Amino acid sequence: MADLQKGYVSRKTMEVVTTLLTGGAGIAICTASWRSGVGWSDTGPEAGYFPFIVGSLVILGSMVTFLRSLFFYNHEGEIFLDIERAKPVFGFFLPVVAFILISLLLGLYVGTALYILGSMKWQGGYRWWISGCAGLAVSALFYLVFEVGFQVPLLKGPIEGWLGIY
Repeated sequence: MADLQKGYVSRKTMEVVTTLLTGGAGIAICTASWRSGVGWSDTGPEAGYFPFIVGSLVILGSMVTFLRSLFFYNHEGEIFLDIERAKPVFGFFLPVVAFILISLLLGLYVGTALYILGSMKWQGGYRWWISGCAGLAVSALFYLVFEVGFQVPLLKGPIEGWLGIY
């Protein structure tokens, strides 16, 4: 937190946060694998056996990196991210968050079209009609590939229902 007050995030802080996140992902993998069974049955390994090993390796790697970051490497004064470098990161990250939220509320095709439109318009500087056409074309392509070609239904919202796409 002291780093944020100074206007930057240090490398050591980011390494610790990253190890905590990856360690949490490893714990989630191991927990879910444990529910599926991590032992051997008469037919071989149970469903959670290999994911449990992968989750354990993720936890082990996170712990090693965490300890190295805290005790063995001196990254004092190394800046990972400052305000100026954070602006392009947020310029990418915030539209992705908006894409996820819109996709959950309105469906993946609408989210994709709006994400392509917004990214091309605000980050690429393209004209509205070119960005809109590209967004609609990518969504239509996704529909043809996944729904028609592979027959894999993707997340849909109320707009697809109004259009009769189900």
